Amino acid sequence: MKIDRLLGIITTLLNNDKIKAKDLAEKFEVSIRTIHRDIEDICKAGIPLVTYQGGDGGISIAEGYKLDKNILTIDELDNIVIGLKSIESISPNSKVKLLLEKLAPKDEDIISVGNNLYIDLTSFYKTSLSHKISLLREAINNKNEVSFDYFSNKGMSKREIEPYFITFKWNGWYIFGYCKFRNDFRLFKLNRMDNVKKTDTKFISRHIPSERTELDNYFKNDNKSVTLLLHRSLEYVIIENYGVGSYEFTEDNRIKFILEYTNHDFAIQTILGFGDKAKVLSPKHIIDEVKSCAENILKMYK
Repeated sequence: MKIDRLLGIITTLLNNDKIKAKDLAEKFEVSIRTIHRDIEDICKAGIPLVTYQGGDGGISIAEGYKLDKNILTIDELDNIVIGLKSIESISPNSKVKLLLEKLAPKDEDIISVGNNLYIDLTSFYKTSLSHKISLLREAINNKNEVSFDYFSNKGMSKREIEPYFITFKWNGWYIFGYCKFRNDFRLFKLNRMDNVKKTDTKFISRHIPSERTELDNYFKNDNKSVTLLLHRSLEYVIIENYGVGSYEFTEDNRIKFILEYTNHDFAIQTILGFGDKAKVLSPKHIIDEVKSCAENILKMYK
């Protein structure tokens, strides 16, 4: 869009003492003639530009219109840039890039601002995840219902929802919306969604009770837990996933760990994932189920 290009040109000029028209043309993938028209429009908007002729010529923005980066402290600017880069990792957007360029300092003493911490929110699903997030954000803004296939431990089901907001929580991306199938508010994990489509059906925003937006309530463990005895070599795995102090050592130098869970299948998969380095101490029904799974695995290899 032209307005995005004009903002981009202004931002580029703010961050460069002087730049040639052909370089601007290459940057924004337009003709030099278009750049000259854009420069005229910028001047008409009241922003004075200066053109220098000759081999060392170019276009610059007049003094007094330079962006004063001192309006933000270095720490404040650092946090903003880190946040913007994190957003850009899952939703590449020209406006985000323009804002990053506008905020990026040129001074050598602070050139590392925003470069000492980078948060990539996409994991292995950048292409599909970025598309889903962009589509869902558009649907939320325009109040369009969304349809998709959803995969859970009960199989695949077709869902239609009124989308309200997207959240990154519990190391994953979720969409919160009103499910037409369940007639209730629900959270859906984006990686489990397929064939996501924005429908032509519009919706009127519902009142959302405050307790329904307390997302931790969707994953209460209801006191479900299993006590495990683990080989010492699994200590780093427990620390990585549950933190230091989440376990204790036994007299024979093994790890006693209480795994709290909300999803039964996930608990069984986690235990089996430890292989022969984990033993279930309690409860009995989990012991019996793990033994049954192990026996079935053994049968497959006979």
